[in-house]
Amino acid sequence: MKLFTIGFTKKSAEAFFTKLKRSGAKRILDVRLNNISQLAGFAKRNDLEFFLREICHMDYVHVPELAPTQDILDEYKKNRGDWAVYEQKFLELMRKREIEKRIDPALIADGCLLCSEDKPHHCHRRLVAEYLKSHWGDIEVVHIV
Repeated sequence: MKLFTIGFTKKSAEAFFTKLKRSGAKRILDVRLNNISQLAGFAKRNDLEFFLREICHMDYVHVPELAPTQDILDEYKKNRGDWAVYEQKFLELMRKREIEKRIDPALIADGCLLCSEDKPHHCHRRLVAEYLKSHWGDIEVVHIV
């Protein structure tokens, strides 16, 4: 199966939706903890759902089970935490949640994990994709940048 990832920051709406439309992804899986922030611009939940349907003919699904907790996020973002510590805590959270058992592979197949970070290097969407690949095996991860 193919699993895409994308971040919306540092992209215009035109670039974001064009890249998504061309990707071949069937749905957006929003893995943000907070998907209604005013700072999200065109990626605010209700607006994003509308744009995805109208522009890309894609479904939108919010999957909070794949988001970090507020504590983990705050420690990294607000307190300028260490990425290695964030990564370790987030992966432990995924293990505790047993996402490989609780998330339906049919939802993931041809889906695109959405978060805010413009690149996947220091974003939990990459960690989710790699975690699922390590448990399910046959996943091709494609980062849309």
